Amino acid sequence: MAELLLDPNIRCWVFLPIVVITFLVGIVRHYVSLLITTQKKAEITQIQDSQVMLRARALREHGKYLPKQSFLMRRHFFNNEETGYFKTQTRAAPAQNPMTDPSMLVDMLKGNVTNVLPMIIIGGWINWMFSGFVTTKVPFPLTLRFKPMLQRGVELVSLDAAWVSSASWYFLNVFGLRSIYALVLGENNAADQSKITQDQMSGAAMAMPLDPKAAFKAEWEALEICEHSWTLSNIEAELLESADFKFETAEEQNHM
Repeated sequence: MAELLLDPNIRCWVFLPIVVITFLVGIVRHYVSLLITTQKKAEITQIQDSQVMLRARALREHGKYLPKQSFLMRRHFFNNEETGYFKTQTRAAPAQNPMTDPSMLVDMLKGNVTNVLPMIIIGGWINWMFSGFVTTKVPFPLTLRFKPMLQRGVELVSLDAAWVSSASWYFLNVFGLRSIYALVLGENNAADQSKITQDQMSGAAMAMPLDPKAAFKAEWEALEICEHSWTLSNIEAELLESADFKFETAEEQNHM
Protein backbone atom coordinates (compact mmCIF):
# COMPACT_ATOMS: atom_id res chain seq x y z
CA MET A 1 0.00 0.00 0.00
CA ALA A 2 1.24 3.48 -0.90
CA GLU A 3 2.05 5.91 1.92
CA LEU A 4 0.78 9.45 1.47
CA LEU A 5 1.76 12.78 2.95
CA LEU A 6 -1.19 15.17 2.86
CA ASP A 7 -0.78 18.83 2.04
CA PRO A 8 -1.69 20.99 5.08
CA ASN A 9 -3.90 23.09 2.79
CA ILE A 10 -6.25 20.13 2.46
CA ARG A 11 -7.08 20.49 6.14
CA CYS A 12 -7.96 24.19 5.73
CA TRP A 13 -9.69 24.07 2.33
CA VAL A 14 -11.28 20.61 2.19
CA PHE A 15 -11.43 18.83 5.56
CA LEU A 16 -12.72 21.67 7.76
CA PRO A 17 -15.02 23.27 5.14
CA ILE A 18 -16.89 19.97 4.70
CA VAL A 19 -17.41 19.77 8.47
CA VAL A 20 -18.62 23.37 8.68
CA ILE A 21 -20.90 23.06 5.63
CA THR A 22 -22.47 19.86 6.91
CA PHE A 23 -23.04 21.36 10.35
CA LEU A 24 -24.59 24.58 9.01
CA VAL A 25 -26.85 22.67 6.63
CA GLY A 26 -28.11 20.63 9.58
CA ILE A 27 -28.81 23.81 11.56
CA VAL A 28 -30.73 25.35 8.63
CA ARG A 29 -32.64 22.10 8.09
CA HIS A 30 -33.66 22.07 11.73
CA TYR A 31 -35.11 25.58 11.71
CA VAL A 32 -36.77 25.13 8.31
CA SER A 33 -38.43 21.98 9.64
CA LEU A 34 -39.72 23.93 12.64
CA LEU A 35 -41.22 26.54 10.30
CA ILE A 36 -43.00 24.24 7.87
CA THR A 37 -43.86 21.27 10.07
CA THR A 38 -47.39 21.30 11.44
CA GLN A 39 -47.83 20.08 15.00
CA LYS A 40 -50.44 17.35 15.18
CA LYS A 41 -52.85 17.88 18.05
CA ALA A 42 -53.92 14.77 19.88
CA GLU A 43 -57.68 14.33 20.14
CA ILE A 44 -59.32 13.94 23.53
CA THR A 45 -60.86 10.61 22.56
CA GLN A 46 -57.46 9.19 21.59
CA ILE A 47 -55.92 10.21 24.91
CA GLN A 48 -58.93 8.85 26.79
CA ASP A 49 -58.80 5.52 24.96
CA SER A 50 -55.07 5.13 25.53
CA GLN A 51 -55.43 5.84 29.25
CA VAL A 52 -58.31 3.37 29.57
CA MET A 53 -56.25 0.69 27.84
CA LEU A 54 -53.39 1.33 30.27
CA ARG A 55 -55.78 1.07 33.23
CA ALA A 56 -57.26 -2.19 31.96
CA ARG A 57 -53.81 -3.66 31.36
CA ALA A 58 -52.69 -2.58 34.83
CA LEU A 59 -55.77 -4.23 36.31
CA ARG A 60 -54.94 -7.53 34.62
CA GLU A 61 -51.29 -7.45 35.62
CA HIS A 62 -51.59 -6.07 39.17
CA GLY A 63 -55.13 -7.01 40.14
CA LYS A 64 -53.72 -9.72 42.41
CA TYR A 65 -52.83 -7.00 44.91
CA LEU A 66 -56.48 -5.91 45.21
CA PRO A 67 -59.22 -7.63 47.19
CA LYS A 68 -61.56 -9.70 45.05
CA GLN A 69 -64.48 -7.30 45.47
CA SER A 70 -62.36 -4.35 44.33
CA PHE A 71 -61.08 -6.32 41.35
CA LEU A 72 -64.61 -7.31 40.32
CA MET A 73 -65.86 -3.73 40.63
CA ARG A 74 -63.14 -2.48 38.31
CA ARG A 75 -63.68 -5.28 35.82
CA HIS A 76 -67.42 -4.54 35.92
CA PHE A 77 -66.66 -0.95 34.92
CA PHE A 78 -64.84 -2.18 31.81
CA ASN A 79 -66.68 -5.38 30.84
CA ASN A 80 -70.31 -5.07 31.87
CA GLU A 81 -72.56 -6.07 28.96
CA GLU A 82 -74.84 -3.03 29.34
CA THR A 83 -72.79 -0.25 30.92
CA GLY A 84 -69.19 -1.42 30.48
CA TYR A 85 -66.76 0.99 28.88
CA PHE A 86 -65.60 -1.49 26.24
CA LYS A 87 -69.21 -2.24 25.29
CA THR A 88 -70.72 1.24 25.23
CA GLN A 89 -67.93 3.20 23.56
CA THR A 90 -68.03 3.14 19.77
CA ARG A 91 -65.20 4.43 17.63
CA ALA A 92 -64.96 4.89 13.88
CA ALA A 93 -62.56 2.53 12.14
CA PRO A 94 -59.38 4.22 10.85
CA ALA A 95 -58.66 4.54 7.15
CA GLN A 96 -57.32 1.33 5.67
CA ASN A 97 -54.93 3.16 3.35
CA PRO A 98 -52.93 5.95 5.04
CA MET A 99 -51.93 7.27 1.62
CA THR A 100 -55.47 8.54 1.12
CA ASP A 101 -54.99 11.06 3.93
CA PRO A 102 -53.99 14.42 2.36
CA SER A 103 -52.29 15.61 5.56
CA MET A 104 -50.02 12.55 5.55
CA LEU A 105 -49.06 13.18 1.93
CA VAL A 106 -48.23 16.80 2.77
CA ASP A 107 -46.09 15.68 5.73
CA MET A 108 -44.22 13.25 3.48
CA LEU A 109 -43.57 16.00 0.96
CA LYS A 110 -42.30 18.33 3.67
CA GLY A 111 -40.03 15.59 4.99
CA ASN A 112 -38.54 15.02 1.54
CA VAL A 113 -38.00 18.76 1.02
CA THR A 114 -36.26 19.29 4.37
CA ASN A 115 -34.30 16.02 4.62
CA VAL A 116 -33.76 14.18 1.35
CA LEU A 117 -33.44 17.09 -1.07
CA PRO A 118 -30.75 19.05 0.86
CA MET A 119 -28.73 15.88 1.36
CA ILE A 120 -28.78 15.13 -2.38
CA ILE A 121 -27.98 18.72 -3.43
CA ILE A 122 -25.21 19.36 -0.88
CA GLY A 123 -23.76 15.89 -1.37
CA GLY A 124 -23.65 16.34 -5.16
CA TRP A 125 -22.09 19.80 -4.82
CA ILE A 126 -19.42 18.57 -2.40
CA ASN A 127 -18.69 15.59 -4.63
CA TRP A 128 -18.21 17.99 -7.58
CA MET A 129 -16.38 20.74 -5.68
CA PHE A 130 -13.99 18.54 -3.71
CA SER A 131 -13.80 15.58 -6.07
CA GLY A 132 -10.64 13.45 -5.90
CA PHE A 133 -9.35 14.71 -2.55
CA VAL A 134 -8.08 12.44 0.21
CA THR A 135 -8.93 14.26 3.42
CA THR A 136 -7.87 12.17 6.41
CA LYS A 137 -6.92 8.73 7.65
CA VAL A 138 -8.58 6.68 10.37
CA PRO A 139 -6.20 5.85 13.25
CA PHE A 140 -6.59 2.06 12.94
CA PRO A 141 -6.09 -0.42 10.09
CA LEU A 142 -9.06 -1.53 7.98
CA THR A 143 -9.67 -4.32 5.52
CA LEU A 144 -10.21 -3.83 1.80
CA ARG A 145 -13.96 -4.21 2.24
CA PHE A 146 -14.06 -0.67 3.65
CA LYS A 147 -12.59 0.91 0.52
CA PRO A 148 -15.94 1.41 -1.32
CA MET A 149 -17.39 3.07 1.79
CA LEU A 150 -14.45 5.30 2.78
CA GLN A 151 -12.93 6.08 -0.63
CA ARG A 152 -15.91 7.05 -2.76
CA GLY A 153 -14.69 9.03 -5.74
CA VAL A 154 -11.06 7.89 -5.38
CA GLU A 155 -10.43 4.74 -7.38
CA LEU A 156 -6.91 3.71 -6.38
CA VAL A 157 -6.25 0.02 -5.86
CA SER A 158 -2.92 0.61 -4.12
CA LEU A 159 -4.33 3.10 -1.60
CA ASP A 160 -4.63 1.94 1.99
CA ALA A 161 -8.23 1.34 3.06
CA ALA A 162 -7.79 3.61 6.10
CA TRP A 163 -7.71 6.77 3.96
CA VAL A 164 -10.98 8.71 3.63
CA SER A 165 -12.03 10.61 0.51
CA SER A 166 -13.87 13.93 0.51
CA ALA A 167 -17.23 12.45 -0.55
CA SER A 168 -17.04 9.76 2.12
CA TRP A 169 -15.97 12.33 4.67
CA TYR A 170 -19.17 14.28 3.94
CA PHE A 171 -21.38 11.23 4.55
CA LEU A 172 -19.48 10.43 7.74
CA ASN A 173 -20.23 13.95 8.96
CA VAL A 174 -23.91 13.67 8.00
CA PHE A 175 -24.37 10.68 10.29
CA GLY A 176 -21.62 11.52 12.79
CA LEU A 177 -22.58 14.98 14.04
CA ARG A 178 -25.44 13.63 16.13
CA SER A 179 -23.87 14.51 19.48
CA ILE A 180 -22.98 18.04 18.31
CA TYR A 181 -26.55 18.65 17.13
CA ALA A 182 -27.91 17.34 20.44
CA LEU A 183 -25.54 19.66 22.32
CA VAL A 184 -26.47 22.75 20.28
CA LEU A 185 -30.14 22.13 19.43
CA GLY A 186 -31.27 19.67 22.09
CA GLU A 187 -32.19 16.01 21.94
CA ASN A 188 -35.30 16.20 19.73
CA ASN A 189 -33.91 18.12 16.77
CA ALA A 190 -34.64 17.90 13.06
CA ALA A 191 -30.95 18.07 12.10
CA ASP A 192 -30.18 14.52 13.22
CA GLN A 193 -30.14 12.69 9.88
CA SER A 194 -29.39 9.33 11.49
CA LYS A 195 -32.56 9.44 13.60
CA ILE A 196 -34.65 10.40 10.56
CA THR A 197 -33.17 7.52 8.58
CA GLN A 198 -33.92 5.07 11.40
CA ASP A 199 -37.53 6.24 11.53
CA GLN A 200 -37.90 5.80 7.80
CA MET A 201 -36.33 2.33 7.84
CA SER A 202 -38.51 1.18 10.72
CA GLY A 203 -41.63 2.50 9.03
CA ALA A 204 -42.59 4.70 11.95
CA ALA A 205 -43.78 7.44 9.63
CA MET A 206 -46.09 5.08 7.76
CA ALA A 207 -47.41 3.04 10.67
CA MET A 208 -51.04 2.01 10.37
CA PRO A 209 -53.29 3.73 12.91
CA LEU A 210 -54.59 1.61 15.78
CA ASP A 211 -58.15 0.33 15.46
CA PRO A 212 -59.85 1.22 18.79
CA LYS A 213 -62.69 -1.24 18.19
CA ALA A 214 -60.32 -4.19 17.78
CA ALA A 215 -58.21 -3.04 20.75
CA PHE A 216 -61.31 -2.77 22.97
CA LYS A 217 -62.45 -6.23 21.95
CA ALA A 218 -59.06 -7.80 22.65
CA GLU A 219 -58.80 -6.12 26.06
CA TRP A 220 -62.38 -7.13 26.93
CA GLU A 221 -61.60 -10.76 26.15
CA ALA A 222 -58.37 -10.61 28.16
CA LEU A 223 -60.23 -9.23 31.20
CA GLU A 224 -63.00 -11.83 30.87
CA ILE A 225 -60.59 -14.76 31.15
CA CYS A 226 -58.49 -13.11 33.85
CA GLU A 227 -58.88 -14.96 37.16
CA HIS A 228 -58.36 -13.15 40.44
CA SER A 229 -55.96 -14.58 42.98
CA TRP A 230 -55.32 -12.29 45.93
CA THR A 231 -51.64 -12.38 46.78
CA LEU A 232 -52.10 -10.51 50.07
CA SER A 233 -54.61 -12.89 51.61
CA ASN A 234 -52.20 -14.05 54.37
CA ILE A 235 -50.21 -10.86 54.65
CA GLU A 236 -51.03 -10.35 58.37
CA ALA A 237 -49.72 -13.76 59.34
CA GLU A 238 -46.60 -13.32 57.22
CA LEU A 239 -45.90 -9.93 58.77
CA LEU A 240 -46.33 -11.34 62.28
CA GLU A 241 -44.01 -14.23 61.51
CA SER A 242 -41.45 -11.84 60.08
CA ALA A 243 -41.70 -9.57 63.12
CA ASP A 244 -41.33 -12.53 65.52
CA PHE A 245 -38.31 -13.81 63.62
CA LYS A 246 -36.62 -10.40 63.74
CA PHE A 247 -37.40 -10.10 67.46
CA GLU A 248 -35.93 -13.54 68.19
CA THR A 249 -32.85 -12.76 66.11
CA ALA A 250 -32.32 -9.51 67.98
CA GLU A 251 -32.62 -11.29 71.36
CA GLU A 252 -30.09 -13.92 70.32
CA GLN A 253 -27.64 -11.23 69.28
CA ASN A 254 -28.11 -9.43 72.61
CA HIS A 255 -27.37 -12.64 74.57
CA MET A 256 -24.27 -13.20 72.53
